[in-house]
Amino acid sequence: MLPIVAIVGRPNVGKSTLFNRLTRSRDAIVANVPGLTRDRNYGRGRVGGKPYLVVDTGGFEPVAREGILHEMARQARQAVDEADAVLFVVDARAGLAAQDRAIAEELRRSGRRIFLVANKAEGMSPAIAGAEFHALGLGDPLPVSAEHGDHVPDLMEIVLAGFAASQEASRAEDRHPRIAVVGRPNVGKSTLVNALLGEERVVVYDQPGTTRDSIEVEFERAGRRYTLIDTAGLRRRGRVSEDPEKFSVMKALQAIEHANVAILVLDARQDISEQDAHVAGFILEAGRALVVAVNKWERLAAEERDLVKRALIRKLDFLGFARLHFISALTGQGLKPMMRSVDEAYAAAMARLPTPRLSRALAAAVAQQPPPRAGLNRPKLRYAHQGGVNPPRIIVHGSALERVPETYRRYLERFFRDAFKLQGTPLRVEFRSGANPYVDRPGARR
Repeated sequence: MLPIVAIVGRPNVGKSTLFNRLTRSRDAIVANVPGLTRDRNYGRGRVGGKPYLVVDTGGFEPVAREGILHEMARQARQAVDEADAVLFVVDARAGLAAQDRAIAEELRRSGRRIFLVANKAEGMSPAIAGAEFHALGLGDPLPVSAEHGDHVPDLMEIVLAGFAASQEASRAEDRHPRIAVVGRPNVGKSTLVNALLGEERVVVYDQPGTTRDSIEVEFERAGRRYTLIDTAGLRRRGRVSEDPEKFSVMKALQAIEHANVAILVLDARQDISEQDAHVAGFILEAGRALVVAVNKWERLAAEERDLVKRALIRKLDFLGFARLHFISALTGQGLKPMMRSVDEAYAAAMARLPTPRLSRALAAAVAQQPPPRAGLNRPKLRYAHQGGVNPPRIIVHGSALERVPETYRRYLERFFRDAFKLQGTPLRVEFRSGANPYVDRPGARR
């Protein structure tokens, strides 16, 4: 599982700036869900070959006993409890504050790996930036500038040094689907897992994952091997409680990262929530294949079903690549078609696309709809090859491709998906422009 890194500290020390620097985006996933404050943000980062999950928290007020400050402190404590490493951010320019001491004392009791980060240290010598903070007793302060990016990669190299390198390549070569069952509490995830394990089951065994409370279960169904990844403490059939599961955003994101295919479970009786949309958005960001299972279908009256179907199809339009199934985990209705879609999505995610076929498909796409002109010239798309799987990445080579608009990229994604029947998986199209060999010659066009 990917390591989880939590960012904590008192207000206005630059936690969110550091979060944006680590995720390389200001559009990272934000979990606006019941019980979570708006200040708690989730995203993905990478340093070298090591990906990780990062969570930003609001200003930590350990002594707060009520109101929004108490809620923010509660969320910060939960982030620390879920984390494998904690970045305790202090302000190198403002110096040591009494609140820093209170936070340090609480973090010391947590038992987590703590890294003291002296932010806003641009233009300061390391010795001066961290001098006051040795008094916290958390080791040598690590001076960085989140705003300018100074020493941030070095910081994350140190933080992640104790974790294994990325397992993405080995997962991509797995010969069987790894399935993450995700969704908000009480939608029937445990019931669905029980149904999958109990029907036509041949082999089941518990294999503790590398992260607390994460369990992987291997099983066979209809002669095919699968691995289920569950973050709610999956147990053998007959021992899974039907009580509402404690929802952990970070555990769900870890399961998605470690899977080939995600089954997003929705409740047919409830509207699409922000929480559903955030989890779906993270699946898209992670590039995982997806099947959407609308559970508890048996509880709807016949006259309600058409209305619900139309509403769901409209609201899930951004997941148009994924199959939508209406199921009952309790009765087993619709599970066989759903698993066929899981197999289909896995095959699409792992598909090997020969370069000659890709280049012919590219030529057909351009012939059907050329890219729009950019000034006097039109970008030239010459050939394509595959750059990876899970999700499939298609690299398009040519000239002036930096001028290709995003709308044309999406057109190519749809064209390739239809041409190669890649149902159930996101698809990435990347452009690489060749260098102009005449660019340095006198009179060459630029």
